[in-house]
Amino acid sequence: MNILIQHGHVVDPASGFSQRANVAVQKGHVLAIGQIPSDFKPDQTIDATDCMVIPGLVDACARLGEPGHEHEGMLESELAAAVAGGVTSVVCPPDTQPVLDEPGLVEMLQYRAARLHLSRVFPLGALTRGLAGESLTPMAELTLAGCVGFSQAEHGMTQTQTLQRAMQYAATYGYVVWLRPQDVHLGKGVAASGPLATRLGLSGVPVAAETIALHTLIDVMRSTGARVHVCRLSSAAGVELVRLAKAEGLAISADVSIHNLHFTDNDVGYFDTRARLTPPLRQQADREALRQGLADGTIDVLVSDHTPVESDAKYLPFAQAEPGATALELLLSASLKWAEQSGVGVMRALQVVTSSPAALLGPAGQGLGRLEAGVPADICIYKATEQWQVEPTALHSQSKHTPFAFDMNGSLMPGKVQATLVAGRVAYQLT
Repeated sequence: MNILIQHGHVVDPASGFSQRANVAVQKGHVLAIGQIPSDFKPDQTIDATDCMVIPGLVDACARLGEPGHEHEGMLESELAAAVAGGVTSVVCPPDTQPVLDEPGLVEMLQYRAARLHLSRVFPLGALTRGLAGESLTPMAELTLAGCVGFSQAEHGMTQTQTLQRAMQYAATYGYVVWLRPQDVHLGKGVAASGPLATRLGLSGVPVAAETIALHTLIDVMRSTGARVHVCRLSSAAGVELVRLAKAEGLAISADVSIHNLHFTDNDVGYFDTRARLTPPLRQQADREALRQGLADGTIDVLVSDHTPVESDAKYLPFAQAEPGATALELLLSASLKWAEQSGVGVMRALQVVTSSPAALLGPAGQGLGRLEAGVPADICIYKATEQWQVEPTALHSQSKHTPFAFDMNGSLMPGKVQATLVAGRVAYQLT
């Protein structure tokens, strides 16, 4: 189908392009921007007056409910939430049931996703069998099946020798290891260590749980030469360690979730389980360091950390409640809100959710997160001047729990998605 997007302000963070222009889409790719060929005949025209036309967002961390967690989220509902938020590509961790440690499971997930014609899905394979941290998975076979990297998700590595072997193997074949730094012994609490956790009687997760794991990870990187993506930093000390590792020239990148970027442990309030998250919300100084790290490039990517949780698992005492929040539909607005509050330009706000996460995907991400002639027509059209209220019941995700619905923080969000194209098809259009 030929599609013409008219009168929009086109922004491509990868190249710095920013001007009002028309966009022609043909055979699933961007045909032209600006000067449209005279013989181009659109089958559909989208009026983008007063709208921004940007590359489709790439969310580098979102759980999709399948396989194994269908009671919390179905692939169809979560990918519908993705396109409603302008997200055209999703990276999903391997902590499904069963774990993504076999090529057949990866192929089935991608087959199911492709049939829905919604967002693209890029699985991470398990780094170790069953995420048990003992024996390595068949990384070569998992890569051929479609995995873009290897992760332990929320399962820490208890054996440093296994971590070293995994990173040696990954370095040999150019695979990327995605790890969230958390010491398995110190990271068993339910809230960030500090006065609030103490006052509420909640078991704490100290900053040292993150920094000890980061020190180990960085030391193993030095000895193996592996490329590592650090997932969901939560502390000022963690940001500084990544900054030093980058200055040293190590092949390290990092991301932060929209929740840690916008909230602090004070938002736990009186045991509000919408703020029961992993990693836990930390103090204001940590949040400010995360914001600064994202602004100056120490942190490369902003992720939704979308983790659908059923109501029965949230309506429990705080310590017993399941961590997680719905977030796919909030990624764009959360990034724009950070830009407004921190004085960061819109170009940087869009870069951390488009071209930067696309670069993590390697060859699989070629052309994604960009908006120029010849690339896949994954496009998000949003109205920058329109604010919207986060109403949980109106979200497309099967899960409705999000801290962005807190009345105390104000839930008006900037940027309302009007339409989303994936591979040249209209996957979502606001009615």
